[in-house]
Amino acid sequence: MSVDERDVRHVAALARLGLDPSRTAALAQELNGILAHMEVLRAVDTTGIAPMAGPPGASRLLRSDEPSADPLRCPLDAFAPSSRDGFFLVPRLAAHEGTDA
Repeated sequence: MSVDERDVRHVAALARLGLDPSRTAALAQELNGILAHMEVLRAVDTTGIAPMAGPPGASRLLRSDEPSADPLRCPLDAFAPSSRDGFFLVPRLAAHEGTDA
C-alpha cells in the first residue's frame, strides 16, 4: 500500500489542515516510509506470543478495592432543607395540569 500526493491532499482536506503545496511530495514520501515500516512489522511471525498490555515487569499502582464511606465535611442534612430515609426532600418545581399532586 502506498499513498500519493493526491491522497495527502485529500486527507489534509478531510482533517481541515492547512497544507503547504510544496510539502505534499515530502509528506507522501514520509507516509510511504511509515507504511513500509508497518509492512515489515506485519511480516514478523508472532505465533505463540501472548499479547501484552505493557512492558514485562512493570507494575501498576492500584489501590485496594475496598468500599469506604465518603467523609463529608458537614452533616448530610445540611445539603437540603429536610431529608427522610436517606433521601433529600425538596420543593416541587413544576406541576402538570390535570394532576392533583
